[in-house]
Amino acid sequence: MTGLMVSMLAFVAGIKDKLESEKGATATEYSLLVAFIAFAVIGGVTVFGNQLSAWFTELGNNVRAWNN
Repeated sequence: MTGLMVSMLAFVAGIKDKLESEKGATATEYSLLVAFIAFAVIGGVTVFGNQLSAWFTELGNNVRAWNN
């Protein structure tokens, strides 16, 4: 995950250097960061979604058993 963040930051820095106007650069940087974070979250949920769901279900069952 750290390598991905470094790559994203390098990409955003490259985009910033290529832009002439500083006004639009900040909005562009933030929109790119939001898009990359969204893709990372979607990818993580796609890869680990079923495992996380099973883990939370098991955790909920354990907590429910403590109350009985």
